[in-house]
Amino acid sequence: MMIDRRAIIAGAAGLAATSLLPAAARAAAAPDSRKWIIVNALGGLADPNLRDSPADPFSPRVLAEAHASGVTAINCTFGYVAGPAEPFEKSVADVAEMDMLLRRHPRDLMKILSVADIRRAKAEKKIGLIYGFQNGAMMGKDAARVDVFANLGVRIFQLTYNPANALGDGSMAPDNRGITPFGREVIARLNAQKMIVDLSHSGEKTCLEAARASTAPISINHTACRAVTDLPRNKTDAELRLVAEKGGFIGIYFMPFLNISGHARAEDVVRHIDHAVNICGEDHVGIGTDGLVTQIDDLDAYAAVLAKEIAERRAAGISAVGERPDTYPFVVDLRGPDQFRKLIGLLAAKGYSSRRIEKIMGLNFLRHAEGVWGG
Repeated sequence: MMIDRRAIIAGAAGLAATSLLPAAARAAAAPDSRKWIIVNALGGLADPNLRDSPADPFSPRVLAEAHASGVTAINCTFGYVAGPAEPFEKSVADVAEMDMLLRRHPRDLMKILSVADIRRAKAEKKIGLIYGFQNGAMMGKDAARVDVFANLGVRIFQLTYNPANALGDGSMAPDNRGITPFGREVIARLNAQKMIVDLSHSGEKTCLEAARASTAPISINHTACRAVTDLPRNKTDAELRLVAEKGGFIGIYFMPFLNISGHARAEDVVRHIDHAVNICGEDHVGIGTDGLVTQIDDLDAYAAVLAKEIAERRAAGISAVGERPDTYPFVVDLRGPDQFRKLIGLLAAKGYSSRRIEKIMGLNFLRHAEGVWGG
């Protein structure tokens, strides 16, 4: 089961000046976020220190560090993304398995079906899991399957992964062909079922056409800004602007694509958030880290596992430009249970108001989800 694909295993100058402040002064400048709702628009819960995927990924350590991070809800990837499994069967089985796991951990975890559920997760001190897909391949040739997954509680549907599929072209598809007629049919069905249409990983033409075709606001739950770092997994200003104009949501990830070197730092996250806010406005930007909150104990050991994973992704044709064996799928100085508090402190040091930061950390996703889900 794929909970996260890594479970198997004012800009830089302003930030530099901030780093010279004493730690106590930096902490004092950060807002108190303990009462905030923090939503990770794409992430996961698992232990990256394990070589094999356990039958139950929600170990005491994973749950404790998730609670310590302050996160309220996470859009977790289930279902088919790539590989030899039959996409529809795997996706149904994954949802059923996650339902079973949540029944095993009722004190810590809950399934999110609505914005009210996210607020309840915060009130009850639980971690809410939003069921999401990252590849529409499980549709086969039948758009009515959207109804099946809506009834199973899937709330976010990403149309493509990096390659092309029957719905449209991903960011690594060479032809940039846009949405197919079947993709338009699926989007209409997703709108009817009040599911969020996610254009992360899509090609530029696919994203622009889907944003126009959808009658509801769409999201790009985990991406960055191509104007800042020119890589295919990042979105152009035209994509970002159109999604915002249609009332949508942009989540900035903590991925190597934030920096052309592949070695992303916290200052890169802030630069991309700042650019997205300038293009989209402060009401449409959030975070979708595409990572975990459990700390990695041994980076050298993890790097060896990661190199194998990258080789497998390249062989499968699903790897993205900028993804290499020597790049981590996270920001090296913005990871572990403190990652959200650190980001809040950096945004405060950048001069962002407490209210703007609270929007970025969760309220903007809630606004977007409420507009699509209806509460």
